[in-house]
Amino acid sequence: MIAIPAGFSSQEYLAMEQENTIRHEYRRGLVYAMAGGSDDHSRLSINLLTEINLHLRDSDCQFFSGDVKVNYADDFFYYPDAFVTCDPRDREDRYVKRFPKLIAEVLSPSTEEFDRSVKFEDYQLLDSLEEYVLISQDEMWVECRRRISSKSDQWETETFGAGEPVLLKSIGLKVAIAGLYRGVSLTEATPNGSNST
Repeated sequence: MIAIPAGFSSQEYLAMEQENTIRHEYRRGLVYAMAGGSDDHSRLSINLLTEINLHLRDSDCQFFSGDVKVNYADDFFYYPDAFVTCDPRDREDRYVKRFPKLIAEVLSPSTEEFDRSVKFEDYQLLDSLEEYVLISQDEMWVECRRRISSKSDQWETETFGAGEPVLLKSIGLKVAIAGLYRGVSLTEATPNGSNST
């Protein structure tokens, strides 16, 4: 990720974002242009959102793709690949959500390190967040990081590989990993993350 070389206030960032056709993310004064994703990245996002849509269709929760921002104070504005919010306060702003309970990111070579470290640290500031999901597009592998309790700053991690159902505890959804990866160009992977021969 490459930052645009200028310091921005969060208000300046939001004003710029309204006038721009290219999406940018914001973190503590730095603005990052978002790169285009691959076909596999897009397919994984769509498959996940389809499963969430079918699961949440009769609930009061809302789910969003990478076109809606998640925000914490003046610290950051990110566009997660998918997220779910069940908080009625998130109905007040059509463009920015502040109380997600689940956030999912499809990992890309250019953003994986950032998603795993800095972005996760930032997302932990959201008291509403119960689960952070990282989805590999290179192998059949999903990592779920879950807050141990609503009052805790501690997180536990569960991973899922080929043949294992993926459990998103925060929204009570179990999905076959093969369904999540339907249409994605992968070789078969073993649960420990290495490709089988």
